[in-house]
Amino acid sequence: MFDQEGTSGAPAADTSGALPSRELAEVPAVEVITRAAVMLMSAAAEKLGLADDDPAHSPHRDLDEARRLITALAGLVTASTQYLGLHAGAVRDGLQALQRAFREESVYPDEPGAGPGEQYTGPVQ
Repeated sequence: MFDQEGTSGAPAADTSGALPSRELAEVPAVEVITRAAVMLMSAAAEKLGLADDDPAHSPHRDLDEARRLITALAGLVTASTQYLGLHAGAVRDGLQALQRAFREESVYPDEPGAGPGEQYTGPVQ
């Protein structure tokens, strides 16, 4: 039977790599949280220019966007640490590495405790 838009109602093929919602229900929460953290880390690294040989001249460099992504990652990590189990240390280390990289790449570094996400994690050493 067709719906009002004239389609069969069958799920469309997903080419984004995301799991269809009925399969997503079977994925453990820790995996969903970890995938979200990895995506935030990867995007922040790109916005810091870390994927390029010379981060300061990367065409993808955008410290304002990197700050937002790192802050979102810090909130996620802080809120979900108890659920991450074995992954907690690695995710926290990745966050701290991004926070340090942000500080190094900033022309005018934030005061300790005022960097991206530090309101959730405390100052980064």
